[in-house]
Amino acid sequence: MIAENFNYEAPSTLEEAISLLHEYGDEAKILAGGHSLIPMMKLRFAAPTHLIDINNIPGLSYVKEEGGMLKIGAMTKEVEVEDSEIIKSKYHLFTDATKLIADPQVRNFGTLGGNLAHGDAANDHPAVMFALGASVEITGKDGKRTVPIDDFFHGFYTTSVQHGEVLTEIQIPAASGRFGSAYHKAERKVGDYATAGVAAMVQIDEDGKCTRAGIGLTNVNSIPMRAARSEEVLIGSDLSESVINQAALFASEDCNPSEDLRGNVEYKRHLVKIITKRMLNKAISRAK
Repeated sequence: MIAENFNYEAPSTLEEAISLLHEYGDEAKILAGGHSLIPMMKLRFAAPTHLIDINNIPGLSYVKEEGGMLKIGAMTKEVEVEDSEIIKSKYHLFTDATKLIADPQVRNFGTLGGNLAHGDAANDHPAVMFALGASVEITGKDGKRTVPIDDFFHGFYTTSVQHGEVLTEIQIPAASGRFGSAYHKAERKVGDYATAGVAAMVQIDEDGKCTRAGIGLTNVNSIPMRAARSEEVLIGSDLSESVINQAALFASEDCNPSEDLRGNVEYKRHLVKIITKRMLNKAISRAK
């Protein structure tokens, strides 16, 4: 199908973009990479009368460590994350995740901020953000505010980004010490949405105890979710096989998958259990 008619704007500053959002109200949508929005428009699931393209706004694309944080600009493309030397050296689950997102053509234009702002539990980066304990910077007419990832997703395609606001930066506590992370998803074919996916992160002290842990799950809940009970089991433990098995079991019990063409509920819970074990072991190996 063909999208309905719309007005196209390409502001050159963030202030101009925010002003246009206020001018056009609920009929306006931000266009970043467009790989989620444009298909929805073609299917008439979304019909904005105004598209505000923020690709011409400078200063929204970067990957850097600053003030004890890994900071990623919202307009940073997937391929830029994949190619970043900082990411390659410390934050391996990003490398794992970006290589599983669609195909190179999509990754050349799709943005990290757009992936999160879309608010889709089937997207890969929400789980990554839960695992890493990220926060999201949102900019509006009254300035900037920072929202922890646990408070960012509110419902189906619904996030903390309000009318007249733009997601501008992702902030993640910088990796230090014995830190490891990993991500994988089961998919029907290359580039598909996940049947189930797991992002895992652990940090280990000199005695081999887990001091920090994070687990995010992909496409097994109505909104992106953290496996909180699993994290509690891991923190303070020696990360033994029995602890890992318990964490994996809790993740499979606490998720809420729905039956669809990708599989039934029992199958998806089983996938979560298996992938959680594998990603925890991989993260631990990388930390050591």
